[in-house]
Amino acid sequence: MKHSTKVLPVAAAVTVLSTIACCLPLGAFGIATLSIAVALLGNWLVGLSLLFLAVGLFQLYRATGACRKQSRSSIAILGLAAIIVLGVLLFPQPIAVLVADLFR
Repeated sequence: MKHSTKVLPVAAAVTVLSTIACCLPLGAFGIATLSIAVALLGNWLVGLSLLFLAVGLFQLYRATGACRKQSRSSIAILGLAAIIVLGVLLFPQPIAVLVADLFR
């Protein structure tokens, strides 16, 4: 079973969540330099996550055109990734607070 339609949406969600890494208490983990680098590359990471979503949607659409039935998990993962990406784009501060509370 191919999982290519599931990889890019997950990568999109991880990429967009990494844009709020500058707001997290990462100093305790010894990777404070990473948060500085992510802060500088934030706009590129958002663009990359949108590109991942677009390619994932294209893969899902193209696979449907090949007379195959799409798995519900592929559609659910793409939808969840889209919700995460849009949530971080529209409400970055509340999402950052939510993620920071998870790491506390």
